[in-house]
Amino acid sequence: MAVAVRGGRGLGGGSAFSGGLRSFFSYRIFFSAMFTLLFLATLSVLFTSHPSHHDSVILTTGNAHVQRMFLALKSDPIQTRLDLLYKQANDHVALVNAYAAYARKLKLESSRQLRMFDDLAQNFSELVLKRSYRAVLFESDGPVDEDVLRQFEKEVKDKVKTARLMITETKESYDNQLKIQKLKDTIFAVTELLIKAKKNGAFASLIAAKSTPKSLHCLAMRLMEERITHPEKYTDEEPKPEFEDPTLYHYAIFSDNVIAVSVVVNSAVKNAEEPWKHVFHIVTDKMNLAAMKVWFRRRPLEGGAHVEVKSVDDFTFLNSSYVPVLRQLESVNMQRFYFENRAENATKDVNNMKFRNPKYLSMLNHLRFYLPEMYPKLHRILFLDDDVVVQKDLTALWRIDLDWKVNGAVETCFGSFHRYGQYLNFSRPLIKERFNPNSCAWAFGMNIFNLDAWRREKCTEEYHYWQNLNEDRTLWKLGTLPPGLITFYSTTKFLDKSWHVLGLGYNPSVSMDEINNAAVIHFNGNMKPWLDIALNQFKHLWTKYLDNEMEFVQMCNFGL
Repeated sequence: MAVAVRGGRGLGGGSAFSGGLRSFFSYRIFFSAMFTLLFLATLSVLFTSHPSHHDSVILTTGNAHVQRMFLALKSDPIQTRLDLLYKQANDHVALVNAYAAYARKLKLESSRQLRMFDDLAQNFSELVLKRSYRAVLFESDGPVDEDVLRQFEKEVKDKVKTARLMITETKESYDNQLKIQKLKDTIFAVTELLIKAKKNGAFASLIAAKSTPKSLHCLAMRLMEERITHPEKYTDEEPKPEFEDPTLYHYAIFSDNVIAVSVVVNSAVKNAEEPWKHVFHIVTDKMNLAAMKVWFRRRPLEGGAHVEVKSVDDFTFLNSSYVPVLRQLESVNMQRFYFENRAENATKDVNNMKFRNPKYLSMLNHLRFYLPEMYPKLHRILFLDDDVVVQKDLTALWRIDLDWKVNGAVETCFGSFHRYGQYLNFSRPLIKERFNPNSCAWAFGMNIFNLDAWRREKCTEEYHYWQNLNEDRTLWKLGTLPPGLITFYSTTKFLDKSWHVLGLGYNPSVSMDEINNAAVIHFNGNMKPWLDIALNQFKHLWTKYLDNEMEFVQMCNFGL
């Protein structure tokens, strides 16, 4: 019993052990089977023929090398070769067309090269469109015929080689032409900017020249204040007999610029050998009359020279019924042209603005045509502009034989410049019939007038005749030189050029030798010596005669 029992126990224990072992191995087999199925499924996914799923798996793993390998396995090398040839042909067509376009743009003389480029581009296009190639290589759904492809490749490469040879030969020439064209474009652009800058500069210079500087205004106001403050010092004096003595040397200066007139008179007196024989007739407008009188009362002339200061209004015969300029100023059309602020009158054109300046109709400018009537007892008179400087004794001018001509002046023409054709409108029959466009012009600014000959030739009447005809401004623009050229057309004697040297107000190239030898130098132009825009190399020739000791000059800070 006992053995049986142990045996039973032993059998029972073995049965339990064997059952556990079978259970263990069954689980292992189960798991192994499951892993095998999963592995097979993975392989199935990896080697599937669906490109989208395959690509997503590769991208998910991030293995770029595997991706390129699968794409290479799928691509057709012959098709790739065809695509590359097609692209190469198209690229060279574009390149050849670009060079042809440059050739057209540059207008090259080598038209043969231009035709070659056009023909080559056409050949490329025809090659691609060739029916035998297009049907087999580009429009066929079947595999690419390698023999046809080889022939296509040969033709493409031959044409590519030809194109590259042509481009190599012409590239340097085209590059140079392009550089030249760019340089021309740059020069054109710079020239346009320069023209614009010159116009703006001339416009600004004209404004600066025609405006009254603060220092000049200050001087006039100070002199006027002095006259109002001390009226007893500046009572009018009786006219001196010297003012009408024909044996003396008489000058006429018409201006509203006190400082300029003082320099003209001062320079003439300082260089005169016998200053007491010189008489200066100064005429100004009513507004500056008191200032002019105070100046010459406070600064009497050296050496006993004489000065007479008058206003335009003192000459009562100068009225609108007699003087065409004054009558024209009363015209509504003339007033509108000069003084009305209208949109059509606004301009930045320098010439247009210049000729719209009312000073050209100022009576002070036109007084020079009335000298015989203003000074009826005189035989000769020297007219001086207010922008001149006298450097030598001028008495010899009164002794020059003018051959009974009216006007002694220095001619200004050289070459084709400063001739009558530049000042008068020869398209008008009135001008064309009476004057020669090639006749030499002469300068206003220093003119010795024979007043007896003037009266005999009735020059003032001649001036009136032409001034009336030019009311519509079609015979000449404006100013006093054109009517002067007309009035004294056949009655002017040319003087030696050393008497009168011009251009110091606009021409920086005037020779210093000419200036030093000149009896009178003229700052004609916009760059007057009393302005900030004056030419510095000539300014000292004017300032040396400026009365810097005058207290009002110092107070007004001329900066000279």
